[in-house]
Amino acid sequence: MPTGTTVHIGVFDLTERQHIEIQRRRDDFVCLLAYLTERRLLFSVNHIFSSLTGRRALDDFAWVERYVPALETHSGQMPAFHNRQAAQLARRLGKAGLGGSDSHVLPSLGAVYTEVPGARNKEEFLAGLMANLARTCGTSGGYFRITRDVLCITAKMFQERPWTLLFSPIALLVPVVTLVTFLDEALFARHWSTRVNGLPGPCAESMEPRVSRPAEVCAWP
Repeated sequence: MPTGTTVHIGVFDLTERQHIEIQRRRDDFVCLLAYLTERRLLFSVNHIFSSLTGRRALDDFAWVERYVPALETHSGQMPAFHNRQAAQLARRLGKAGLGGSDSHVLPSLGAVYTEVPGARNKEEFLAGLMANLARTCGTSGGYFRITRDVLCITAKMFQERPWTLLFSPIALLVPVVTLVTFLDEALFARHWSTRVNGLPGPCAESMEPRVSRPAEVCAWP
């Protein structure tokens, strides 16, 4: 992003050619934003209160407020507090709320999903997303789910690359690493949700957009 931070963006109903163009712009949020807006593609910022993408800046939320149409408000890998605060931010900013399992292994697949009541095909489903008619269903993530999924990935690695079994004793540290990650996620989410959602606390402050229009600063053809 213009602040030097990183976000994860989901783009819906794109063609192969659009995917190529998006990849060209993946390291330039402003130009990516201009392209997605010009092509009228629905996109969302995912797990906005997560530390997994690195640091965050207040101006990131100003860009989201002004230009991003949807937020991931229910992730199957994020803790319940994170999801609640993402949903609160989406409501406050008038953004569409979307959800998904964000699963990298089969056991968690489909733990969260998005539905549009009455949608009979892809077109009606996407129209419902854009009209903010979607609702998310399923369960939030947590320490035990994250730990299980990481262990599943580790076991798959051992199966596909037997030589990695030499490092199998390190797998015993997985629960410790995921616990540290889980606690870091909780602190990160509480800090930033306090700042941008106005939760009680010393960090509460208003969010004032200080951004330029994408077309004014994007040099991509």
